Amino acid sequence: MRIDAYIEKLLFEYNCVVVPGFGAFLAHSTSAKIDASTSTLIPPSKTLSFNAQLSKNDGLLVSFIAKEKKLGYEEMLGEVEEVAKSWNTKLEKGESIEVFGVGKLWHNKERKIQFQPENTTNFLTSSFGLSAFVATPIQREVLKVEVEELEERIPFIITPEKREASPFRPWLKYAAVLLLAVSLGVTSYRTYGDFQQREVAAQQDAQQEVSRLIQEATFFESAPLELPAINIEISKRQLGKHHVIAGAFREAGNAEKRVDELKEKGYNAFYLGENRYGLHQVAYDSFEDPKEALTFLKKVKATESKDAWLLSEK
Repeated sequence: MRIDAYIEKLLFEYNCVVVPGFGAFLAHSTSAKIDASTSTLIPPSKTLSFNAQLSKNDGLLVSFIAKEKKLGYEEMLGEVEEVAKSWNTKLEKGESIEVFGVGKLWHNKERKIQFQPENTTNFLTSSFGLSAFVATPIQREVLKVEVEELEERIPFIITPEKREASPFRPWLKYAAVLLLAVSLGVTSYRTYGDFQQREVAAQQDAQQEVSRLIQEATFFESAPLELPAINIEISKRQLGKHHVIAGAFREAGNAEKRVDELKEKGYNAFYLGENRYGLHQVAYDSFEDPKEALTFLKKVKATESKDAWLLSEK
């Protein structure tokens, strides 16, 4: 006769099930707990143990089996005691006993009964349907965004520029050549000594021409040059607060050229404007998200220019 299934059923309702002449299976309620080493959440349950000293019949197991099988109490008590006797004999021989659904029993070196519960069944009815849950640790990415105020903390990088020569300077050379030619002409003209009046008139004309040329040459050399106005078109686009700067130029014309060069390379370049130091700033692109701006800055430094930097507006 096997009594394993009856013991298992009674442990759901009672905390002590005695097998007459053998011992008692005990159930102790435990609260929910967390196994930090395995990240496992264990629900409330009953912990099973065995006590060989509680072997006196309390009538619970025998009555339950007799009712299930519809047999007499005395007859069923005899069968249960026979099972207990056979279990004790196996333990004495060094064999182990498997109580299915409950646990395993055996003798140690000191001839004392040892018990190992199965822990596959939760005997606490209030935790019915609950099982151990293994939680997956949440991996939190800490994004460290350091946006510095570059206007204050990083020196400006001024792109080398070449000033174009004045368009009027070559004419100074022609003025000097013409002045020399006129002087030679006047000298030759003096050989006509017979024509005194013509000589005087020629000298006066030559002096007037020389004076005019000298005045023009002086004007070209010292007068301030008026360069044509440069119109820089700013595209009507929605700018972000974080700009990846390509350079800062003293001349607005050079800033415009830099914008055209970057656009030819595929960048969304634009003229950002004049900063408080009087430099004209050109940006590769503009972003609202600082994370995207930093990612783009790293890409530009690696592929285009190590001198690129980030300007963030408050």
